[in-house]
Amino acid sequence: MARRVVVALLGPVPWSPPGVDRAEWRAALAEDVIDLFATLNEVEVAVAVTPADRALADALVWPGTTVYEVAESTPNAVFAALEGYDQAAVLVSDVPDLPALTVGKLLRPLTTRPVAVAPVEGGGPGLLGVAVRLPAPDWLPTLELDTATPAQARANAPHPGDVAVTTGWRRLRGPADLATLDPAFEGWEATRALLSGSGRPG
Repeated sequence: MARRVVVALLGPVPWSPPGVDRAEWRAALAEDVIDLFATLNEVEVAVAVTPADRALADALVWPGTTVYEVAESTPNAVFAALEGYDQAAVLVSDVPDLPALTVGKLLRPLTTRPVAVAPVEGGGPGLLGVAVRLPAPDWLPTLELDTATPAQARANAPHPGDVAVTTGWRRLRGPADLATLDPAFEGWEATRALLSGSGRPG
């Protein structure tokens, strides 16, 4: 069986809900994503940060979880830092209510394709995550998860089909996205608690 790792990339968060401290908001989002990844079967879990955010990662990870320090917050930098794995997926950390099934769907195409990307649900720029067979192919461009598109990921591929596009999910990238959170959906406890404390529904 292929050795696979799923990595939460703790990139910058440019906003927070009214009345919520930015650092606390970022930590709550990341905590929920890390907790979700810990429930996944048949994958190892890791976290990646730039050196400035190492303390944040160390405060959130489960014992034994590997934390990778990378020079830039891109999936490419994370892929280059990984050793000993056959497949890897790097996902954003602003998806506290991400279904575990969505992560599995991102990894599944790697049995036949070298790269898979998950778009942001509803369109618009940015990706939910990128998965590759390791080592990542040389033709994969540097992808910024806040701005990249599936077309950008495919731009240099020998064949368009070399990059699979999988199921997307919404990201919490602004106040309007808070309305998409479903209080009945299990999980996202840290984010839910923080929103409840601010007087917002959670």
